[in-house]
Amino acid sequence: MRESIAKSITSTVKDLNKSGLVDDITMKNIENLCLPEIHEYSPEKIVSIRKKFRLSQAALASIFNISPSTVQKWEQGNKKPTGASKKLLDIMERKGLEALI
Repeated sequence: MRESIAKSITSTVKDLNKSGLVDDITMKNIENLCLPEIHEYSPEKIVSIRKKFRLSQAALASIFNISPSTVQKWEQGNKKPTGASKKLLDIMERKGLEALI
């Protein structure tokens, strides 16, 4: 439900921006406030996402510009994705591999 509300707000603000009632800075601020929450990724979830797109650990690492051993550690539960890697997993999960390539 949160996502549909965020989409509705963003759509309305974009329309207001097109008509000149909302400036570009305000529009960007609203869009940033409506970004989806990024959850934690379990080792099983990471494997599931990777396999969904038929990627090897090395291929996923290449797309994320990290080492294959980092992906391996995520999948073994020895490390957790953080920062940009967690955001990239979220984008990949929601929008598909095409959003990253």
